[in-house]
Amino acid sequence: MPHAPTSCFLAALCTAAALAAVAACSETDASTSAADDGTGVGGGATEYPLTIDNCGREVTFEAPPENVVIMNGASVGEVESFLVLGVEDAILANAQSYGISEDPAMVERIAALPDGGLTLNENFDVPAEQLLALEPDLVISTAAGGFDPAYGFAPRDELAAIGANSLITPANCALGATDATAEQQEAFANASVEDSYALLRVLGRVFDVQDKAEEVVADMTARIDAVEAAVEGTERPTALIVYPGMSMMNANGLPAVMAGGIFDDVLHRAGTLNSFADDADVTASLSQEQLAAADVDLLVVGGFTPGEDLDAEAQALFEAYPDWAASRTGSYVTVSDGVYLGPLNALAIEKIAQSAHPDRL
Repeated sequence: MPHAPTSCFLAALCTAAALAAVAACSETDASTSAADDGTGVGGGATEYPLTIDNCGREVTFEAPPENVVIMNGASVGEVESFLVLGVEDAILANAQSYGISEDPAMVERIAALPDGGLTLNENFDVPAEQLLALEPDLVISTAAGGFDPAYGFAPRDELAAIGANSLITPANCALGATDATAEQQEAFANASVEDSYALLRVLGRVFDVQDKAEEVVADMTARIDAVEAAVEGTERPTALIVYPGMSMMNANGLPAVMAGGIFDDVLHRAGTLNSFADDADVTASLSQEQLAAADVDLLVVGGFTPGEDLDAEAQALFEAYPDWAASRTGSYVTVSDGVYLGPLNALAIEKIAQSAHPDRL
């Protein structure tokens, strides 16, 4: 299971969020490349060699990768995307797992994947020496910081030297990067459900499962569109996403409040409005007074480790913040991985919408 984000590396990712070549493969600087990022609508068979521009780096695949390492990054969006696309047999080692999921079947499926015998370092991800020893042909990180040697991770150049390609989730080129472009920073700040589709599509191209990627995207889109149609024209209650188990992300030890980017988009598509939609930059240092003064009609309680009693956490928050409208009405819903970038957004959107608009769904 993932560790709570207490390390310097994951703390740096939280800060960034608040601020907004060999035979089988090769990578080069893509600053002057005509290659696209691989996230466009696809279909049919992939033609190899395939070259994509990933976060300003040109990555070329001669064939679908067969020995993939998925870095942790406190994410499950990448490994879950592999599973829904049916390409999990290519995984050599997976470091991602939450232990709970919007889709309960995901927990068992992720647990069954090989872990490569990896031991995560003090920054809760795969250290360079272990990663290089596995001799992967592709390494995937949810964030640019997953390839930062300052945190003990293998840089992309070093991976390329042993014949390993590397990919960063397209929406997160700026996450943990020290040299992100303005365009990458804007893309990260404005991340949405569309970026979950983008991840599926780039993986669909790389692994020659474009039709499956489009099938998954079409299903997600249809379900989300149905929710949006059902709640159209209704008054939007305010909703607060909190993860009590991630309190170490807040400078004052409060439950982690999720705002901005895809969190706002998920809530909006569910017919609600993030309580901190206009103040996402303050959530990392949110004070108890600011949290108490928040406008909260619906509490969205998130969990990421097994054993968390989210119902009890909701009641504890209601007692701690009695001035919330949600505290007076007892209005809350529980979520886990579906509010993050990944293939389960539709499940979370449906759950939140059903709680916010029970008369419409």
